[in-house]
Amino acid sequence: MITVLIVDDQAMIREGFAALLAAQPDIVVLGDAANGAEAVSACRRLDPDVVLMDVRMPVMDGVTATEKILAGPPGVHQPRILILTTFDLDDYVFGALRAGASGFVLKDSPSADLVHAVRVVASGDALLAPSVTRRLIADYAGRGRPDARSVTALDELTPRETDVLRLIAHGRSNQEIAADLVLAEQTVKTHVSRVLAKLRLRDRAQAVVFAYESGLVTPGE
Repeated sequence: MITVLIVDDQAMIREGFAALLAAQPDIVVLGDAANGAEAVSACRRLDPDVVLMDVRMPVMDGVTATEKILAGPPGVHQPRILILTTFDLDDYVFGALRAGASGFVLKDSPSADLVHAVRVVASGDALLAPSVTRRLIADYAGRGRPDARSVTALDELTPRETDVLRLIAHGRSNQEIAADLVLAEQTVKTHVSRVLAKLRLRDRAQAVVFAYESGLVTPGE
């Protein structure tokens, strides 16, 4: 079962999402919170698998709450954060992704998309729309020089793992990477897991950010 915490400052949205998710046979809604501070406390108390996190809230916004929730010591279970937003190009979304969120979903998305998003991030994958990837690329294009620490960390990867990371940054799925590199899909999954482990990244969303920060992939490539 996938356990979920819903965080939004509007009670009607919390109740609507809770009713939708609770109707799924594989999802249990543990509770809800009206702001980021309540979310941090609820996560420590309830230990959910997935947190649906609004970004614009009073008391504490979703970006700060995401940072605090994911700041626990290594090895301790941490939830996957799925950002709820009204606009897919909201600056808050990018702040949350950099803080460790696993993806985002629009509040006005069809019900099936929300349920799918919860299942995707619960499985350990990331949910990034093409518009978000393009915005991340544009953002890093204006930063100038690559981050030195990220460049150094790239040395930990084998040439094949570097190829896999580059293709992840271009938005390729495991199946597409397998076809591009003429590998079995299971082999690609193994490479992806090793890349994330070596670079200490949570998921593919952070891998995309890392690839641009390190200069491995450049805008327009």
